[in-house]
Amino acid sequence: MSATVLLCGRVFDGISEELAGPLEILVEGNRIIRIGPSVDRPSGASLIDLSDRTVSPGFIDTHVHLTMDAANLVQQTLQSSAAKALQGLSLAREYMNYGFTTLRDLGSADPEWPTVDLRNAINAGVVQGPRLIVAAHILSASAGHGDLRGFYNPRWTLPVSAIADDAGSIKALVRREHVFGSDWIKTTNTGGYFSAGDDPARVTWFDDEMEVLTATARQLGMPVAVHTGAAEGCKQAIRSGARSLEHAYLIDAEAIEMAEKAGSYIVPTMQMTQEDLHELHAGTLPCQAVWKFSRDNEGILASQRLIAKSGAKIAYGTDCGMFPFSHGILEFQAMVKAGLSPVRALKAGTSVAAELLGRDDLGVLAPGKLADIVAMAGDPIADIRATAKVDFVMKDGNVYRGPGP
Repeated sequence: MSATVLLCGRVFDGISEELAGPLEILVEGNRIIRIGPSVDRPSGASLIDLSDRTVSPGFIDTHVHLTMDAANLVQQTLQSSAAKALQGLSLAREYMNYGFTTLRDLGSADPEWPTVDLRNAINAGVVQGPRLIVAAHILSASAGHGDLRGFYNPRWTLPVSAIADDAGSIKALVRREHVFGSDWIKTTNTGGYFSAGDDPARVTWFDDEMEVLTATARQLGMPVAVHTGAAEGCKQAIRSGARSLEHAYLIDAEAIEMAEKAGSYIVPTMQMTQEDLHELHAGTLPCQAVWKFSRDNEGILASQRLIAKSGAKIAYGTDCGMFPFSHGILEFQAMVKAGLSPVRALKAGTSVAAELLGRDDLGVLAPGKLADIVAMAGDPIADIRATAKVDFVMKDGNVYRGPGP
C-alpha cells in the first residue's frame, strides 16, 4: 500500500476554530492514518512539502449542475446525453483543480441519466474526477421551476422535464429516480429566476403533493433537496421533512427558526446572487429573469444576512452550471460578505457539507477519514480569499494537483 507524508505548515481540520501546526499527515492508500507534530515514515513513503501552506479537507460543493449550461440552456437540452456527460466530466475535472473533491449534482435537463453514468464511471476508475453524489432529474409540478416546456413552442413535446400533477405520478417519478440510481431526490416547490413562466415568490406544490413526494423518498431511504424561494415555500419544505433547502432566496426569520429546530440544512448559493447582480447591472440577465430579480434582489440579500446571523446549519453550494464553474470558489468570499465568519464558511465547505451528505468519512482531517486534502497559500481564517489559491489537491490518497504550478 502506497504511503505519503504531508509536511503541513498550518492545518484547518474541518471542525476547529483555529489553525494548528506545523503538523505532519501520514496517508496510506486512500485513508489518513496519523496526524501529529511528527509521524512515522514507512519505507518508500513519498514526502510532500506543504510547510508554507494551509492544509484543509477537500472542499465539498453540494449544489452544482455539471450537465446544464444556463447561458445556452435551450440549445444545450437538445444535445445527446453522451455530449452532456463528456462536457460534465471536463467541468468536474476543472473544478477539482480549485480544491473540490466531492460534488452533489442536483439535476440535469435530459431524459437519460448522464450524471448517474458519470458518477459510476468515476467510482469504477474508468475516468478520473471528483466524487459525485447525484439527483439525476429535477422533479416539478407543471408550471413549476423544473418545467422547461415554456422555453419551446407548444407544438413540440420534448422530454426535458420531469413533471407530475397527481399523487400517483409523483410517486412514480420518485420511484423511477431510485430505480435508475439517483442518490438524492431533487424537487422544486417554488418558481425560479432563470425559468420561464413561474415566480420564485409563489409555491408550486400543494402541501399534500409535497408530502407525497417526501414520504415516497423516505420510504425508499432517499434524502430530499428542495429548490425554494418564497418564505412559505421554505416552511413547506421544512414541514415535509426536506433535508436541505436550496437557495432559500426569500426565507424569513420564522422559517430559519423552523430550520434550526428541525435540523434542516440551508444551502444559500450566495455567489449566484452576486453573479445575477452583475448581469442585471450589465444588462445581460436573461429577459425572463429581469423582472423577478429586479423585484427580489434586495430581499434576497436581506435573507442571506438573516441566514448568516442564525444558528442554522449552512452548507456550501454554488449552483455552478447556472454560472461558470471557475467562479464557484468565490462562494467562500460571498458567504463572508453576507456575514458568516471565515471559520463558519470553511466548515460549510467541509465538515457541515459532509454531514449534510451523510458522509462521516469526509470533510474532516482525522485518522480513519478518506484522504481528501487540499492546500493553499495564505491563512483563510485571516483572509478568506486564500481559498481561491489552492494549488495542491489530493482525493482518495491520489495527488491530482501540485504543489506548485
